[in-house]
Amino acid sequence: MPRPSDTKQRILEIARELFTQQGVQRTSLQEIADRLGITKAALYYHFSSREQLVRSIVQPIIDEEEEFLAACEALDHVEPRALLEGYFDFHYRNRKEIVLMLGELTTLADLGLIDLVLDWRKRLVKLLYGPNPTLEQAARAVIAFGGLQDCTIQFTDTPRHELRRAAIDGACAALGIATGASNPA
Repeated sequence: MPRPSDTKQRILEIARELFTQQGVQRTSLQEIADRLGITKAALYYHFSSREQLVRSIVQPIIDEEEEFLAACEALDHVEPRALLEGYFDFHYRNRKEIVLMLGELTTLADLGLIDLVLDWRKRLVKLLYGPNPTLEQAARAVIAFGGLQDCTIQFTDTPRHELRRAAIDGACAALGIATGASNPA
């Protein structure tokens, strides 16, 4: 019999898969339990609600994004291209979960995550342009960061290094900064 941590991990994997295929609201906890061959009570032992299960899937991503932003904010100066590269890398690494999150905007709103994402965008703009960006600067940043995120989930058949270069060069162009070969990271 698997250890509880193994069971919890299996629940998260199956839930992520079913939520992505069917949507959060159309996936019952009973269906997740059945797929795992456990009782619904066993599932409730690990996750007391669907909300807690969804939050357990997205919380590591939230934590990682928060760590990335905090590290950038702690620097005296952030190179715009390096910020874009880090942002791309984060979204590329987490693109499956991000697709799930984008498909469940109502659920994310219920969890308060949309406001969090909008706050992150403000912080990114501030990192690029300071506390009082012009409307043009803020719009360019939203286009650049939103476009980077979209590229990581739209071009799934493109090799990572090619996509990274093209997406970051495009984001630089949107920001009006020099483009060039990005580090392969």
